[in-house]
This record gives sequence, C-alpha cells and structure tokens, in this order.
Amino acid sequence: MRKLFISKSLLVLTISVILMSCNKNDYGTSSRATGWKYNSKDGGFQVNTNYKEQETGPGLVFIEGGTFTMGRVQDDVMRDWNNTPTQQHVQSFYMDETEVTNIMYLEYLDWLKAVYPPTEPKYRNIYYGALPDTLVWRNRLGFNEMMTNNYLRHPAYADYPVVGVNWIQAVEFSNWRTNRVNERILEEEGYIRDNAPFQDVSAESTFDTETYLNAPSQTYGGNDDATRGGKVSQNYAKRNDSTELYVQRKDGLLLPKYRLPTEAEWEYAALGLVELRSYNIYRGRKKYPWSGKYTRSGKRRTRGDQLANFKQGDGDYGGIAGWSDDGADITAPVKSYDPNDYGLYDMAGNVAEWVADIYRPIIDDEYNDFNYYRGNVYTKNAINPDGTVKIATVDSIVYDTLSNGKIVARVLPGGILQTPIDENETYLRTNFTKSDNRNFRDGDKSSSRNFLGYEDFEGDPSKRMYNAPIHSVTVDAQDSTKLDRRYDETSTRTTIIDDNVRVYKGGSWKDRAYWLDPAQRRFMPQDMATDYIGFRNAMSRVGEKAKQKKTPKHKGPN
Repeated sequence: MRKLFISKSLLVLTISVILMSCNKNDYGTSSRATGWKYNSKDGGFQVNTNYKEQETGPGLVFIEGGTFTMGRVQDDVMRDWNNTPTQQHVQSFYMDETEVTNIMYLEYLDWLKAVYPPTEPKYRNIYYGALPDTLVWRNRLGFNEMMTNNYLRHPAYADYPVVGVNWIQAVEFSNWRTNRVNERILEEEGYIRDNAPFQDVSAESTFDTETYLNAPSQTYGGNDDATRGGKVSQNYAKRNDSTELYVQRKDGLLLPKYRLPTEAEWEYAALGLVELRSYNIYRGRKKYPWSGKYTRSGKRRTRGDQLANFKQGDGDYGGIAGWSDDGADITAPVKSYDPNDYGLYDMAGNVAEWVADIYRPIIDDEYNDFNYYRGNVYTKNAINPDGTVKIATVDSIVYDTLSNGKIVARVLPGGILQTPIDENETYLRTNFTKSDNRNFRDGDKSSSRNFLGYEDFEGDPSKRMYNAPIHSVTVDAQDSTKLDRRYDETSTRTTIIDDNVRVYKGGSWKDRAYWLDPAQRRFMPQDMATDYIGFRNAMSRVGEKAKQKKTPKHKGPN
C-alpha cells in the first residue's frame, strides 16, 4: 500500500510539474535583455507572467483562421461578376454562435431607456435612434400587421433574430455590448464596486471600455467610489500601490471589442471548411455551410428535412405543411437547424447578415490578401489643451442624421471623442497616407473615369467612378423633429454604390436557395433596414493562432 501511495504521489507531482511548465510563459521570470527579475518587490519591470490566453466572450465560439478561396460560386445567374475567386488568409477570431436575437436587442434598448430616459428631450434621440424599424414588415399587398406589432417585443419571438436594424444601429449595439461585457468582468474581478453597473450608472456616469483604459479616473463620471470600489482595488489602495488600482491593457483582462465581422471573416466562418482538410489542402469545396450540394438532409434519421430556412419557390416559404415543411414561414428561432462545422447556426437562411465592409464589385486581392477589409477610416483620440483625452458629456453627444431623417447617437456620454488622423501619423509612411481609406484604389482620383494624371476631382462628384445619388436631410436647429428632406433629382447619376453602402451576406427566409451560398454578396445603404437582414458579432483574437498545440500526424513507415 505504501509503495502504491508513493507511486501515485510521484505521478501527481510529475503531472503538476508538466502542467506548470505548459502554462509557463516563454519569457520566463527574468529579462533576457538585462537579466533583471520581473515583478521584483524591490522594483523593476512589472509584467503579467500568468496570462494564458484570451477568454471566449459571452455568446462567441472560436474560429481558427487559415487560407481559403473567397468568392467562388457555382452559378452567377445575376451576372454581377462581383465574387471572382480570390485566395485569402483570415486570422483567428471569434464569432457569435447565433444571430443577435430580439431578446438580446431588447436588453440593449432597456439599458438605453433606463440610463437616457426618452421622456427628457435632450436624450430622446438616443433611445428612438436605436429602435428597430418595425414597419419593414409591411407590404402594400400583404397582411403583415401581426409582425409589425409583435415581432420585436412579444415573448413568442424572443429567440428570433432581430430585423429592421440598419448597419449603423448594429455597430452601436456592438459598442454597447463591449462595454457591458467588460464592465461585468471588472465587477467580477473586484476592481469596480459591486453592483456599480446598476447603482452608479446614469446619463452623467457611465462605463466605457476605452475611457477606462485611457483615462480610468474619468469612468463613471469621475466617481472614484465606483471605479476603485472593488475589493482588489481597495487592497492595492491600502498598500499605496497606485499602479494596480486600475486594470490596464497590459494585464490582458479586458476583452477586445465586439464588432461586425469582415466579409472575409463571415464567408470563411460560414463555409466551415475544417472537415474538408487533407493536410494543407482542401478536398473539394462546399456550396453551402453544410456538406453536399442539396438543401435537404441525406441522413437516415432526418432524410428529406430542410437544412435551412429559405424561400423554396413562388408562394412557397416553407413547403407543404407536415414533415417536409422547413418549420418556418418568416424567420425561425435561432438554433432551429444544425450548426456548421464551426458550431455556428444559421450561416445560411433565416436572415441575411450585415458585415463590416464597404461594397465594391471587385475584391482587390492584388493589393492585399491578408485579413481583407474595405472600410478603414483611421481616427485617434481627441485631446484637450491640457493633454487629457476629450470625453463626451451629456452636452456633447455625437449624433448622425441618416439619409431618411432618422437621428442615431454615435458617441454617448462617457465615450472618447475621435478625430481623423493627420500628418503626425501619415508623414513619410508607406502603408497609409490618409484617414479615410474606404475607396482606396477604387473610385478615388487615380481610378476615376476622367482621370488624366493631374486633375483633382475631389470637388466634383459627377466625375467620380461611384457617382451615387446624394439625398440631403437638414434638421431644424430649434426643433429636431422638423426635417427638411431633399431628394437628389439629378439625371446624371451613374450608380447606387458609394462609400456608405455596406455588404450583407447569406440568404434569408425571403430568398431562394441561390443566395444560401456563402460566397454570394449583396449590398444595401448602411442607414436602411429590411425584414430579412439581421447581424451577428465577431471579436478579434489576440495571441496565438490556435487554442491547442498542433500534433504531427503519423506518416507511417518509410
């Protein structure tokens, strides 16, 4: 028995040593540059030696990045020629398991209503600007008032994907979600006061992730009792350790921002090619997020069942009632169909989804084939004369008036105001030269129809390649409810594409099977909403590409 006990003890000790060595960071406990010890009590460089890897945020699943052929489709019956195959590489990232649902969006609306009461005139546009457009369900020759009145708020539709949300509203939801998730992390880790996200929040006192990282003492409107009221912060304060009162970016505790996925990320995740890999090549290709070339299941137990929610033909939104029906006529509850190989639900059908990119007919892979994205507008934190960051207040909320007259809040109180980058960031650079890069190499001066090598067409939109209508909406300075709407009646416009048109991907309950192919791409003005476009969030991955170490496959005898 004693020998058995000793053997077990040695085994446990060995396993513990192995696990400790696995979790140990490569940079060790002392500097390879100076030999000084990290985190010495006597002083010196302080570094997080316990960091392992990024936590998976609420609602997300991990997508290991890799290479794939973007844009390859079997058919192009629309003759768009806008999805020419290109080889792209996508870094690892995280993506929502499901589309954002009504109940998720209602939580956002509830928070806005509580913090910025719409009964107060100065906050009215914050709440109403975030409301989905429920009138998208109306059809002049259809009876859809039930969805108009019930789809967003009735509990029967709580787990259905939210629709009627434009691209800008989806972005603002993503920003709000980032702040609430990181606020919860700080509360759970003992840095901010318990229940601060509820007791200490008001229009003048809110939490913003970037404000906390850049000017933590200004979080919650400068309320130190909330910002440093957690047990951990209080312990550091008792020891007069001011460096640890707040979490910093170097601590690796807070998550990167929730955002819309790029088009390349969305398409890569939708395809779910992980099961088609043979060493470093793909065996064939997929037409849909599932295996095979058909929309019905070929498995014995589910043979004949539809694998997605889509329109099957004229007047046929679900099939004949009974076993062959796809289970939905409009949208369906999320997770109604099997996930793809990444564990993502409804990457085809149910609702199409906004992605981050500006739409252009051609993917410019000749310039970039790594994390492709068109839509970069580089900004930096606005700075006060005293060198501190400029934070929005209740009197400096940033609004955006959309082309349809709707007013949407873009920077809420407590957030850091942004300004375009200038020569300080662009001087003698080779990788970027200006703040707005949305039409880089496509629609700018050098690719304009009338470019002769020296004229500057910046001031003449009629000579630009993407010469879309420009409608104007002017808000009355005294009464924000009064709008002066002016349609662009110019007869010389040549396209509906411009720098405010965004890509949306995937088929929906309203689309034929043709649009279920992840490579298909369509576009819509970023301030418009429909009854068939929703969205899901993504999050960048920091650190290693894979969650697990790679193990070489057995190659067999020579």
